[in-house]
Amino acid sequence: MLIISIGAGLAATGIAVIIGVAAAYLSGLWEGALNVLTDVLLVIPLFPLLIVIATYVQNSGTLVLIAVLTITGWSYTARQLRSQALSLRHRDFLEAARVRGERSLYIIMVEIIPTMTSLIVAAFLTNALYAVLFASSLQFVGLGDPSAISWGTMLYWAENNEALQTGQYWWAVVPGACIAVLGAAFALLNYAFDEVGNPALRPMRRRRASRVTRVS
Repeated sequence: MLIISIGAGLAATGIAVIIGVAAAYLSGLWEGALNVLTDVLLVIPLFPLLIVIATYVQNSGTLVLIAVLTITGWSYTARQLRSQALSLRHRDFLEAARVRGERSLYIIMVEIIPTMTSLIVAAFLTNALYAVLFASSLQFVGLGDPSAISWGTMLYWAENNEALQTGQYWWAVVPGACIAVLGAAFALLNYAFDEVGNPALRPMRRRRASRVTRVS
């Protein structure tokens, strides 16, 4: 499950960075086409779409499941990154790069993306969290590879063999708890990186620390 979450999280975030930043910086036909593609995927209900795709590739391996989660999971992150890139579009350092005659690819990769590192890390953790939940859900309903060893397939076989009814509680409880703990870990890391990278949260943190100091 960790391989699926990290693989799908990295791939979805990479696609979102390229499409989101390009849609914000480029103009004309490229901007319109990328925005339409993102909007179409945003309005489609994600989990029913995952079920339909997974049905056609049923009993597939880990790489196929990562590909399915990647294809369906990048649009929301791309919209977030596009909004952030739009706020940077007319900054002085970008205007200076244009005056120097730098190409659009150089400006996107070297000038814009490095300034969005904290947001990209947070987006990766969010994508990894959703990959854990969606992958385990698909495997639980029998749309993954039943012979694979993962927490989702453990829950699938526990449900098929009526583990709770026959007193084999740990068969169902342990993989469910592991999924919950991994999801909580990604969520807490996301909050931590958001606090580190968001300047608006730093005064709040300092005020909390000062209150603790005065109380002690």
